[in-house]
Amino acid sequence: MPAISIDTFFACSLMVLLVLSAMAATTKIIYSSINGTFDVEAAKRFREIAEYMLLNPGEPSNWGQDGQKVPEAFGLAEAYAENPYTLDVDKVSRLNSENLYALSYAQIFTSLKISDTSFRLEIKPAFDIRINLTGIFGGADQTTYEFEVLTGKSGADTSAMLKYYVVAENFLEKSNLNGPALLVVFAKSSYNSKIVSFNVYSFAHNSPEPRQKGTFLRLSPLNYNLTASLNHPETVLSKAYALTFNYSSVLTQTANGNQSATFSIPKLLDSSPTVLVVTGWNSTEFFAEWTAYPQIPLQIGASLTDSPNLSNVFAYTYLVTIGSAIYQCTVWLGGPRQ
Repeated sequence: MPAISIDTFFACSLMVLLVLSAMAATTKIIYSSINGTFDVEAAKRFREIAEYMLLNPGEPSNWGQDGQKVPEAFGLAEAYAENPYTLDVDKVSRLNSENLYALSYAQIFTSLKISDTSFRLEIKPAFDIRINLTGIFGGADQTTYEFEVLTGKSGADTSAMLKYYVVAENFLEKSNLNGPALLVVFAKSSYNSKIVSFNVYSFAHNSPEPRQKGTFLRLSPLNYNLTASLNHPETVLSKAYALTFNYSSVLTQTANGNQSATFSIPKLLDSSPTVLVVTGWNSTEFFAEWTAYPQIPLQIGASLTDSPNLSNVFAYTYLVTIGSAIYQCTVWLGGPRQ
């Protein structure tokens, strides 16, 4: 039986309640210099570089889909995109160091072909979700977990609609459920249905605290396939799921190697990030590992704000589209002292 509950409770063993605080504000987008005196010419040049990274697909234009391919020219745009600032889901995912096929900063720096400019890039949901476990209430035949979910941006609250999923051990065949569980929360902006954020909260039920994310598996989505690399030889995989704001799907396993397995990721028609969850057992220990597709949030690049060798450092923040959902992308660029 599936180990997933969608907008429902864990029957007779575990219950989850969500409390959404009152929200009323829209997202702020910041566009500013962050270091030193304002240099108009440097700001213009760096802005052109940032926009080049986001408006051009690079060479070859499909470099993101092949995990063995390093771009000759760097660009994150989706090839043949109808609208500007539409990024390729695989190019973005290959910026995340957790991905098996991730590019290094050195590879990106070389393919960007601008030797006098350092950069840092961050892509994340356009607003934040905070999940707080506020109460645990025990009963004769069930335990209730109460969570508070807060949505906001830059200290301001954001109005949003919620959807949540709970992933845990297959409890229907057991009289007593115990082990780690995942609470996956999606929040859709009340002002723009294409702005959807997410967060995942791991908690324990009648067991020790859950292990750190990535303890058992390295999850690498690419070209609508999910590679699950096993970190321990005794690991056995159970189920894999794709979750979005409106849809959920059990993933089909397409390959099985000695220390890895591959699952097909469905192309769900939803303006939402996709959270991918893989469950299994490491000897007698149940686990639930997760990642997102596109594989965000992510940061890659140099630490520009702490560098004594840079005099001009600027940050440019954009709303970008990946799939059909909107995210926030910030590009920091800096040049050497003159």
